Amino acid sequence: MKCPKCITVELVDGVLGGNLAVKDCAKCEGTWIPAQTYQQWQTQNLSSNSPELLNPHPSGKRFNPSPLDAKAALCPQCRRYLSRAKVKIETPFFVERCQQCEGIWCDRGEWDILTELGLSANIQQLFDQSWQTQVQQQKSLSNERQGLIDKMGPQLAEEIFQMVENLSNHPHANFALAYLTRKVVYPQEK
Repeated sequence: MKCPKCITVELVDGVLGGNLAVKDCAKCEGTWIPAQTYQQWQTQNLSSNSPELLNPHPSGKRFNPSPLDAKAALCPQCRRYLSRAKVKIETPFFVERCQQCEGIWCDRGEWDILTELGLSANIQQLFDQSWQTQVQQQKSLSNERQGLIDKMGPQLAEEIFQMVENLSNHPHANFALAYLTRKVVYPQEK
């Protein structure tokens, strides 16, 4: 079995996470994870990862994706194109998976980041469009929240967040919203 990125280099036996049998490329340091061994490992390590757990800054260190991350590849087992799913962290990267045999390719360092993000035991969710949409929505909300902190300062932003929480289930929240709008948009009116 040859490396899908280096093409001519034979993959050799390796192990991830102590007990996941894989095939490694000695040249590019990528890893092929056969579907059957991944599924067996997954049943022992499965965790449900909601998009809220996706930290855009894993471990506080900067991840440098492999230069081969941008390269399209064929499955080393069945020779079909590997589909790609983007992991949207500060420095995004792609995880590849064969739609035919369901094997997974991780370029150098990607498995470690997936593990750190809590995604290694449930990689198939990366290829689920609804999960990706939820992650994007969570990121937008986080950016909006950070934007408010940046514009208003942390203390006033926290007061606004608390007010929103207090009003969110109040039956007369619309009166408070109308009052705030009138006082902020038309401050000259008494």
